[in-house]
Amino acid sequence: MNILAVIPARYASTRFPGKPLVDIQGKPMIQRVYESVKKSELFAEIVVATDDERIVKVAEGFGAQVILTSEKHESGTDRCGEVISKLQYNYDIVVNIQGDEPMVNPLQLKELIDVFKNPNAQIATLKTFITNEQDIENPNVVKVVTSNDGKALYFSRSTIPYNRNNVVVPYFKHIGLYAYTSDSLRKITQLSVGELEKIESLEQLRWLENGYNIYVAESNFKNIGIDTPEDLIELNKLFKF
Repeated sequence: MNILAVIPARYASTRFPGKPLVDIQGKPMIQRVYESVKKSELFAEIVVATDDERIVKVAEGFGAQVILTSEKHESGTDRCGEVISKLQYNYDIVVNIQGDEPMVNPLQLKELIDVFKNPNAQIATLKTFITNEQDIENPNVVKVVTSNDGKALYFSRSTIPYNRNNVVVPYFKHIGLYAYTSDSLRKITQLSVGELEKIESLEQLRWLENGYNIYVAESNFKNIGIDTPEDLIELNKLFKF
């Protein structure tokens, strides 16, 4: 398979403006993400997709290929869609790695891509077992339930499944890494916002509502996304790159 990696990096952020450029132990965060993706050696091409010239300048400075995209995109998926519309080569798979995931693991990217060994998969993503009980009821931690063969049944900010009978239930957190067949990516970026998406503010529900097959692999790797300045402080305390 010919696989493209896209790293969407948006400068504007309500909680943390300019976060792709914040320093993480001597390197901007977008560079940390790029180097982790490159280390995997899984991709024919890696593109940083941004809407801001400041990110363009920094990314080109450390040798990344950069495509300047529209400021109007509401999601990384939409930004990935614009990238493939601008590239001449037609890749089999496009992987979306958000620019605020400096700890993304190359082995995790391999787990994501391996989902496409299932010929029914149109979209792939990951889940991990929830070990912190507080996360089960935390609306900022998105939960996912799947069928026996790994097909996503539903994603929710609520606690799913609801444990009515007080039995032992394995809960899974959704990891926000996505991969798409190029054809599926082109099509889902044309879909209107769905009713479930409006309720939960989860774009993947739009795809489920429209009948797309999302398959989910289980991962043992725990991602640490940087959403606030406080997240960055904790990351620098815990890890050395």
